[in-house]
Amino acid sequence: MRRNDFLKCTAVTVAGGIILPLASCSTRPPSALVESPGVRQNWAGNYTYRADNLYEPTTVEEVQDLVHRLDRQKALGSRHCFNSIADSPENQISTQKLNNMLGLDEARQTVDVQAGARYGDFAEELHARGYALHNLASLPHITVAGACATGTHGSGVTNGNLATSVVSLNLVKADGELVTIDRKHPDFPAVVVGLGAFGVVTRLTLAVQPAFEVRQDVFTDLPLAAVTDHFQAIMSAGYSVSLFTDWMDGKVSEVWIKRRMDAAPDDLGDDFYGARAATENLHPIAGLSNEAVSDQLGRPGPWYDRLPHFRMGFTPSAGKELQSEYFVPRDRAVEALLAIEALRDQIHPHLMISEIRTIAADEFWASPCYQQDSVAIHFTWKPDGPEVMALLPRIEATLEPFGVRPHWGKLFTLEAATLRQRYPRLADFAALADRYDPAGKFRNDFLKQRVFG
Repeated sequence: MRRNDFLKCTAVTVAGGIILPLASCSTRPPSALVESPGVRQNWAGNYTYRADNLYEPTTVEEVQDLVHRLDRQKALGSRHCFNSIADSPENQISTQKLNNMLGLDEARQTVDVQAGARYGDFAEELHARGYALHNLASLPHITVAGACATGTHGSGVTNGNLATSVVSLNLVKADGELVTIDRKHPDFPAVVVGLGAFGVVTRLTLAVQPAFEVRQDVFTDLPLAAVTDHFQAIMSAGYSVSLFTDWMDGKVSEVWIKRRMDAAPDDLGDDFYGARAATENLHPIAGLSNEAVSDQLGRPGPWYDRLPHFRMGFTPSAGKELQSEYFVPRDRAVEALLAIEALRDQIHPHLMISEIRTIAADEFWASPCYQQDSVAIHFTWKPDGPEVMALLPRIEATLEPFGVRPHWGKLFTLEAATLRQRYPRLADFAALADRYDPAGKFRNDFLKQRVFG
């Protein structure tokens, strides 16, 4: 081996992180190419990926090789985003074969997982070993890396989004070098909720805590007046609370209250601020089978089987649907909810259900909850694409007085100039991403329009 080649292939240490050996020193062609990948769509079928090439590496070294050799590219996880954030004009690198739980460090109270692992892939094993994550999203079907990169969340007034459990991550940069970035690294607040702009994440270390059980109680027909008069008390009634509504009839159709059993919760009775206790497991969307939902009726169960709304192994939610989600400051939640309720006649024809949740503030630059306790207003839409896209600007304009921020992985129309006003560190985020990826390998149309525009 020539001296220059040796230097390229030797591990080096740099300030702020460890760079592991570059795996692309051979002259072989890019590995893991999927021949004739065919038409590829996202989970809900509303978006068809444009990338010509799909790669499915099975090792970190293969990821390094691919990232180093390929031009424009994006990582692809569980395909649960409803827009083009994970697409590329040329290449996608799927992490679906990097899906293992790698190790549990009981002394540090952390677990290592590969980026393609879905929460439902390892949560049961983690529980069996006596540990839990602090929270889960409504679906256990999503990958850890994708959920963290987009600021995905569960619910709870004291619970941060899923990215707040990240202790460190391994990132393949545009030149193929593998860097470890932890909470002490100055770039950590930008890279964790990174929107795929900094490189391809291959591994994450997550904080864990002792395993716990949860009971889930559901109530129906909560008067909207009770929500406006007692919003903070209602959303603080459990470890995780969700309100489901179609915005009609002056009521919230279902209240899902998840409470930890180690807090010795009292029975909530049959009346909750005027809502009635459910007598059977309910799906959030009226008329759909309850087969896929997590168990309710106050029956305790492990955290991984109660914190999500839907069970692993079943089609979650409605399946064929569209989704949007908007975040507003928690202290203005009632005003924002009433503003949306005033649009009910425009929203209802295209809506399956809305969900209202709370999320605690964090320090991630691109997080919708950056430095503000937030309320998320989620819309599960019928697959009425043109009608929904025409409706979103009206919703965004209605929520504009509240400094609304969108969920990055769902449908919205706000562009970079507006988003930079709503996300105080978004310009810094873009500048740092430029330094990590000066040639723009990871910069797709979505990032150009929403971040770099």
